[in-house]
Amino acid sequence: MYKSSLAVVVFLLFQQSAALEINQASEAELDGLRGIGPPFTRRLLAAREQQLFTDWSDLQARVKGMGPRLSLSLSEQGLTVNGQKFQAQTGFEKTIR
Repeated sequence: MYKSSLAVVVFLLFQQSAALEINQASEAELDGLRGIGPPFTRRLLAAREQQLFTDWSDLQARVKGMGPRLSLSLSEQGLTVNGQKFQAQTGFEKTIR
């Protein structure tokens, strides 16, 4: 019993820290992120249908409401764009928290 409980805990921790690639994520996976809801997810998926996102600045430019603060939050939850985490400008994290 202890081994199976431990395995479940390890699996859940891994799932939370695993990267989620925005160009491949499903609607359900994106909806599962804190800070975005179904309307935002629909805007994001519509923009992705037109063309895959090349980087965080492309994502921010093409999806209304996707700014540096939300980008940082989503990146901290494991979201990546072409495998890259959001790189906040120096001192940026201090000003938004």
